Amino acid sequence: MTAVRERPAARIRALADFYVQAAKLSAVQQFSYRASNYLFLVGMLAEPVIYLVVWRTIAEAKGGSVGGYTAGSLAAYYILWTLVRNMNLVYAPTGFEWRIASGRMSGRLLLPVHPIHYDLAGFAGAKVVWIALWLPIAALLTWLFQPALDVGPVQVAVFLVAIWGAFTIRSLFLWVLGLVTFWTTRAGALFELYLVFELLLSGRLVPLTLLPGWAQEIADHLPFKWTFGFPIDSLVSPRSTAQLLGGLGMQALWIAVGAGLVAVVWKRAVRRYSGVGA
Repeated sequence: MTAVRERPAARIRALADFYVQAAKLSAVQQFSYRASNYLFLVGMLAEPVIYLVVWRTIAEAKGGSVGGYTAGSLAAYYILWTLVRNMNLVYAPTGFEWRIASGRMSGRLLLPVHPIHYDLAGFAGAKVVWIALWLPIAALLTWLFQPALDVGPVQVAVFLVAIWGAFTIRSLFLWVLGLVTFWTTRAGALFELYLVFELLLSGRLVPLTLLPGWAQEIADHLPFKWTFGFPIDSLVSPRSTAQLLGGLGMQALWIAVGAGLVAVVWKRAVRRYSGVGA
C-alpha cells in the first residue's frame, strides 16, 4: 500500500531530475555556440527597433502618447519585447517534418519519457544562456532609447513567472500543431497561419491597447495574448495586484488547455504514425 502511494511522488522526482539534467546539458551545448547565438539575438533586433521607432514617432506626433503609452513606456515595451521574444522561441512545427523525414521521430517514440519533455527541458536550459546573452543587448537598447519603467516587487515577481508561463503555453500549442505532421507530413502552412494570428493578436506587432475594441475582445479569448502582451504589460502598464494574479491564472488555464490537447492529440497521432527516412 505504501509502495503504491509512493509511485506518483517517485515519478515526479524522476521527471524533475530529468528536467534538471536535460536543461543543464542544453545550457552547456548552447554556451559552446555562444557566438552564433549572440549573432542570432542581434539579428532579431531589427523587428522591435522598427516597431519602436514607428510608434515613438506616432506618439510624439500625437502630443506625447498613444493608446496610453508614452515614448518612454513604448521604449520599455519594445526592450522587454526582445526578452519575451527570446522566451517564446520554442520547437517549431516544421521541426516535426524534419524529425519524421529523417527517421528521428521513430527513435523519440522509443524513449522512456514523453518526447515533449525533451523539448521543454532542452529549450528551458537554452533560455538560461540566451537570457545571459540578452543582458548586454538590453543595456545597449536602454542607453539608446531611454525607457520609462517604474515597477514594484510584485510586478517583477509576476513578470518572472509570466515569461516562463508564456514559454510553456507556446511550447504546448506549437507542439499540437507539430503533431499534425503525423497525418499530413507538412505543417508549414498551418504554422504560417498560426503566426499571422499570433502576430496580430499577441501584442507582438503593436501593444494590444492600440487595437480596436473588438480585436482586443478576440485577443482576450485566445492564447496568444498570454504568451506576449501580458508578460510585457505586467511590467510596463499600471495594473492592480488582482489583475496581475488574474493574468497568471489565465496563463495557468491555457497551460492546462494546451497540456490536455497534447495528451489527446498525441494518443491519436501515434496510432497514425509511419516512419520514413533513414
